[in-house]
Amino acid sequence: MKNNVLIISFLMLVFGAQAQRKDYLLTLETSLGTAHIVLYDETPLHKANFLKLVKEKYYDSLLFHRVINNFMIQGGDPNSKKAGANVRLGAGGSNLERIPFEFTTTRVHKKGALAAARDGNREKKSNPLQFYVVHGRRFADDEVSKVERNNNLKYSTQQRLDYISVGGTPALDNLYTVFGELVDNVSLVDKLAEVEIGESDRPKEDLRMKITMKKMSKKRITKKYGFVYPKKAKK
Repeated sequence: MKNNVLIISFLMLVFGAQAQRKDYLLTLETSLGTAHIVLYDETPLHKANFLKLVKEKYYDSLLFHRVINNFMIQGGDPNSKKAGANVRLGAGGSNLERIPFEFTTTRVHKKGALAAARDGNREKKSNPLQFYVVHGRRFADDEVSKVERNNNLKYSTQQRLDYISVGGTPALDNLYTVFGELVDNVSLVDKLAEVEIGESDRPKEDLRMKITMKKMSKKRITKKYGFVYPKKAKK
């Protein structure tokens, strides 16, 4: 990836426009289980970039190198594929051009959400390679309201219920780009979060991933996995 123009071109020419009737269903495989992922049309730059990497088999055999129970599980560092046991990871991709911030209030850090890692840049731009899966915890209603005030947000009724009944990490909303979610076997996130960790929150036993993709009609994805696509705006 040389620049964001290439990403946009890739989106339009290879993966198509948002109005397509088909989408890509991703399969995340780990030693602890398998889950399926759908990426959001509302975050086209992140979606196109991630699909490109999956198509190139970039993530295959990489590690989830940082695990924090009740928070998140991070992976995608290219240096993790052949990293020794005591190697500190997390810097991979920092020398590449970042992806512009695409957080949308319709997609938040509920449990099972997929989001882009980043450094402390003021523009909140994302690392183009590393991502994390949200684990989090359940929140009380007043805690959700406090996050709304602190992060200048207004949650929908369903989002509030998700944070209360399912959990997540709402404190990250409007700070990092959420660009997809697990659409089945969300309990895999619990298994990943419970592994024994060592220094720098790295699992003591290597936790590798494999991500593949296949095209499927959006109607079938909704029917099979319950994922609801946003309605088209009326002209």
